[in-house]
Amino acid sequence: MIKLLTSPWTSAPLGAVLFLTSMLLFWKTPHPTALDRDHARTAVHGPSWDFTNPELDQLITELKSEKGALALRQQQLDELASRLNAERQELAAATLAVRKLQDDFDKSVVRVQEAEAPNLKKDAKIYAGMAPETAASVMSQLDDSVMVKIMLYMKESETAAILEILAKKGPAEAKRAAVISDHVRLSIAQKASPAK
Repeated sequence: MIKLLTSPWTSAPLGAVLFLTSMLLFWKTPHPTALDRDHARTAVHGPSWDFTNPELDQLITELKSEKGALALRQQQLDELASRLNAERQELAAATLAVRKLQDDFDKSVVRVQEAEAPNLKKDAKIYAGMAPETAASVMSQLDDSVMVKIMLYMKESETAAILEILAKKGPAEAKRAAVISDHVRLSIAQKASPAK
């Protein structure tokens, strides 16, 4: 029997039988791991590149919310820009209206230049020294703005007497006296404002 056991023809099949027996005795079926479960899940659902990642889903959600916030901000900026344009147009219209009023005011207000003041004071003394009737008839030949400038340097009583005589000459001269009186009023206010 030793010869039979030592022969290479019997030892090889005997080793194979022992190997198979020990394999069957010690064989344990492995439990599926998480990797195997993921593999089985992807095998059921589709290809390997088609998977779900919660972090990626969260990033996508955050990007969508930021995109919505940016769209809202853009809408607010567009509304603000349209309001600013409307206000600019209103401001431009108001500026034009003020400029027109200023031009109208400048036309009605007589301004005295500093270089004119000594000559106007001299003329005012001359006309104040005349009789009111004579001063009124001479001054009626002057331009309205020159008349106003001279009257600015005269006393109110002297100006009133000359305007009264002008007004008695007829309706046209009465209207002229009213216009001159208004110009004198505006010019005095204009002359007094820089001193403040």
